[in-house]
Amino acid sequence: MTDAQGHETPGLRCLVTGASGYIGGRLVPELLAAGYRVRCLARTPAKLRDHPWAGEVEVVRGDVTDAGTMAPALQDIDVAYYLVHALSGGRDFEHTDRIAARTFAEQARAAGVRRIVYLGGLTPRGVPERDLSPHLRSRAEVGRILLESGVPTTVLRAAVIIGSGSASFEMLRYLTERLPVMVTPSWVRTRIQPVAVRDVLRYLVGSARMPEEVSRAFDIGGPDVLTYLGMMRRYAAVAGLPRRLILPVPVLTPRLSSLWIGLVTPVPRSIARPLAESLRYEVVCDEHDIAAWVPDPTGTPLSFDTALTLALQRVRDAQVTTRWSSASVPGAPSDPLPTDPDWAGGSLYTDVRELTVDASPRALWRVVEGIGGENGWYSFPLAWAVRGWFDRLIGGVGLRRGRRDAARLRVGDSLDFWRVEEIERGRLLRLRAEMRLPGLAWLEMYAERDEDGRTRYRQRAMFHPHGLAGHAYWWGVSPFHAVVFGGMARNIAQKAESSPTPTPGAAP
Repeated sequence: MTDAQGHETPGLRCLVTGASGYIGGRLVPELLAAGYRVRCLARTPAKLRDHPWAGEVEVVRGDVTDAGTMAPALQDIDVAYYLVHALSGGRDFEHTDRIAARTFAEQARAAGVRRIVYLGGLTPRGVPERDLSPHLRSRAEVGRILLESGVPTTVLRAAVIIGSGSASFEMLRYLTERLPVMVTPSWVRTRIQPVAVRDVLRYLVGSARMPEEVSRAFDIGGPDVLTYLGMMRRYAAVAGLPRRLILPVPVLTPRLSSLWIGLVTPVPRSIARPLAESLRYEVVCDEHDIAAWVPDPTGTPLSFDTALTLALQRVRDAQVTTRWSSASVPGAPSDPLPTDPDWAGGSLYTDVRELTVDASPRALWRVVEGIGGENGWYSFPLAWAVRGWFDRLIGGVGLRRGRRDAARLRVGDSLDFWRVEEIERGRLLRLRAEMRLPGLAWLEMYAERDEDGRTRYRQRAMFHPHGLAGHAYWWGVSPFHAVVFGGMARNIAQKAESSPTPTPGAAP
């Protein structure tokens, strides 16, 4: 990279918050490809360990609400990307967003950051901020706080982002594919200007080099303005599905809409509700001024149909790099493991199963790493399905988040209603429960050799109860453990034993 005089200059130093999330996880490799040096902020750095770009970035531990960790994270940074928000973070999420934005803004100014770049939400024309949905209102407030920080700031305001794995795309996909006939909320007739995730990333990267005097919000969108009904019909056409019969009705409130979305799609009610509330408003770009500083190459912004085609191809090719569920669910367990040095003690219930397996550890590991999603959990499918439905009913994530990749897992991946806590490739998979529970739960699966050199499968379920309800829960479900956990261990072993022997030299 050279300056105007032709001298070599180092790339910009960028901080990316939310690097474990949907947009952040895709932005990092784009910044690296542009020649920038990247530092990622993460509350749990281990969650970034298995990303393909992990060895090319600096990862620091921190939280945007903690000034003490933000100060060193922002040191020597030129451009700071603010890609965090407390969507579905409970009733106080607006307060949390406000505190986090103020802390980030103050620390960025103190550190001498040259630019802040924020991806916010497109708000409807003519609607006072106080009348917006809590989600849109909070996104608008965060943008305003950052613009008032004293640091030149770019606020990119997007409506529906279309890309493989995005919450908006997954919601659209599941509603259209699963319901050939549907009764829908009236907001399906609201006009929306969707934007392809590729264009969002291009604008984010390009914003890093805006002149210092530019500090403002920009509307970003694709070339198509559609109703949600139109989006569903276009999806059906692009996906090769028969035309859908859609009957809008006026009686579905945002709460009922979120329950309906949660019933049909993998998106949990806690995320579906703010999305549904936002879809009540017409969100169409007022301007496209961003092109003056980040020019659009020929053929961009991408059309809605092109964005759908690209997203569907990535889904079919199992090349979804990040998903809406990549980021941790707000309020999900974050306490230390019982095996951690800082474990505080207390009751711990365990269910341990061990089996000798007539297969290689490699064959056993392939079954272990492939668990969940389309492969299921290898025992009593009805029991797992009922537990998933019950979790959705009480506001949890349910069992339908599936997998990012059909064969490979990495730390931080969501896996149905679990999250990958640790992987020792070829030996250990540890999952932490994210379903609603009166306590903390983990599931560990090991592929090992015993002292006689035989392959051994070891499975350990752990539960740390919270209060009397936690103890009652464990003893209430323990009679089913022989069927659920015992059957799971036996079926995993049998699956490994029946798997074909891999060709020598083939990838594990």
